[in-house]
Amino acid sequence: MRSRLLAALAASMAVATALTLHAVPAQAGSAAGTAPVAAQDDVLDRLKAIPGLTVVSETQPTGYRFFVLSYAQPIDHRHPRKGTFQQRFTLLHRSAEAPVVLYTGGYGLPVNPTASRTEPTQLLDGNQVSVEHRFFRSSRPSPAGWDDLTIWQEATDEHRIVQALKTIYSGKWIQTGASKGGMTSVYHRRFYPADVDGVVAYVAPNDPVNHADRQYDDFFAGVGPEGCRGAVENVQREALKRRDRMVALLEADAQRNGYTFTRTLGSADRSFEMTILDTAWAFWQYSSEADCPSVPPSTATDEELYAWIDNVVFFGFYTDQGLDYYLPYYYQAATQLGWPELRFRHLRGLTRHRELYQPNSVLPAELRSRHDPRPMLDVDHWVRTRSERMMFVYGQNDPWSAERFTPSRRDSALYVAPGANHGANIARLSEADRVAATDTLRRWAASSPALRLPRAAPLPADDMLPNRRTAPTP
Repeated sequence: MRSRLLAALAASMAVATALTLHAVPAQAGSAAGTAPVAAQDDVLDRLKAIPGLTVVSETQPTGYRFFVLSYAQPIDHRHPRKGTFQQRFTLLHRSAEAPVVLYTGGYGLPVNPTASRTEPTQLLDGNQVSVEHRFFRSSRPSPAGWDDLTIWQEATDEHRIVQALKTIYSGKWIQTGASKGGMTSVYHRRFYPADVDGVVAYVAPNDPVNHADRQYDDFFAGVGPEGCRGAVENVQREALKRRDRMVALLEADAQRNGYTFTRTLGSADRSFEMTILDTAWAFWQYSSEADCPSVPPSTATDEELYAWIDNVVFFGFYTDQGLDYYLPYYYQAATQLGWPELRFRHLRGLTRHRELYQPNSVLPAELRSRHDPRPMLDVDHWVRTRSERMMFVYGQNDPWSAERFTPSRRDSALYVAPGANHGANIARLSEADRVAATDTLRRWAASSPALRLPRAAPLPADDMLPNRRTAPTP
C-alpha cells in the first residue's frame, strides 16, 4: 500500500494456448519419514490441458509439487477483443482432494517465486494458488490502458483462474490475503461469492467514505502509551523545524543512491515532507510498544534524527525509484480504493504543501485521476448485509486496522490481535480467539473422506506484506 499507504514493469503479451514446460528440476525428499507426492498424480498433464495456461517451471519440495504458471487473461473482460495479457501465478500442489487456499497478495509475485505457505495453508495442510495482481510486474497489458485496472477486472481474473483449476481440485476453497491482498480477497468474494467457501482477510482497510476518516485520527489519539505517542509526534515536529538541514541530508542521500524526484513528488522538499507526515503511521504499522525507547529526544542531532526516521519510514521510498513498483496501488487508491485523510493538527504551521498526503501526489501526472466512491460504498454495504463465511483479523496497534470491514452475522467473524501491528494474524490472537478462528477455518474447509497424505517437509511462511525498503525491481 502507500509507502506506508502501502506501501511492475516489463510488459508481456504472448497469447499462450500451447503449453511450454521450460524447466522441471525434481528435488528428491531427504527428510526421514517423508515421501514425494504420489507418482500417479497427473496434475502436470491436467494443467497442460487447460486452454491458455502455460507451465513455466516445476520443482518438487518433499510432499509437494510447486509450479510457476501464467494464464492468458483478457485485458478487458467486458471487451475480450481488446486482446490478452499473461497473468503470473503459482501453484503449490499437495493433493487434488485437499483444500485449496487462493492467496491474493494484491501486488506482484517475487521475480523468482519459491514454495511457501500462508497461515491458512499451514492450518489446513492444503494446496495454495498465489496470484499476481494485474498491472504488477510482468502481469501488465502492453500497451497498458490504466482504465482496465479496477477491482472488478482483477476479481474476474481470479474468477477465471479458480474456474480453470476447479477442473483439477475437488476440495473446498478458502481465499486469503493481507492488507491490500486482504482487500483484494474481499472484492473477489463480493463479485464472485460462489468461487470460494470462505475468506480470511488480514488487516484489510475499508474506506467507504473517503473524506470521513475520523477513525484514523481517533486511532492516533489513543494508540500505545501516551508518552510514546508524544515522542513520535515530537520527532515529526523537530524534523519539520529543521527542514532546511534535513532536506540537505536527503539530497545528499539521494545523490549517493541515485534517487530522483522528478516523475512523482517533484522535489526533495515534497518528498521530505511526505516522509515526515508518514512517520507516526509507519512507526505504529511496523513497530510495537517495545520500540518506544528508541524514539530520539528533541536533543538528538540532525544526523541522529535523520537516521531514526530513515530506519522507521525509509527516505528512499518517496522517490521515483521507491514508488515505481507501487504505482498500480496508488492508481487504484486514487480511483477506487480511497486513502486515509489525516488532519495532522500537531504539525500546523510547520507544513508547506497543501493536500500532499494523498495518492495523486505520488503518481506521475498522466496517471492522476478523480476518485469514484461508488465501488467502496457498494463493497462495504455488501459485506455488512449479504456476505457470509468471512473472517477479518486486525491488529490493535495497526493504523490500517483503524477503519475496518464489518461482516454480516452469516457465519462470519472479526478478531483483533492484542498489541499487534500490521503483521496481525490468527497466531497472535488471544488463545480463545485463536482456537475459535482455527476451528471456523477448518470447518469451512472440511473435506471428506479424510485425506491420508505423506508428511511434507516444512516450508517457509509466506511474507504476505510488502517491505517498503526492499521493494524488488522487475
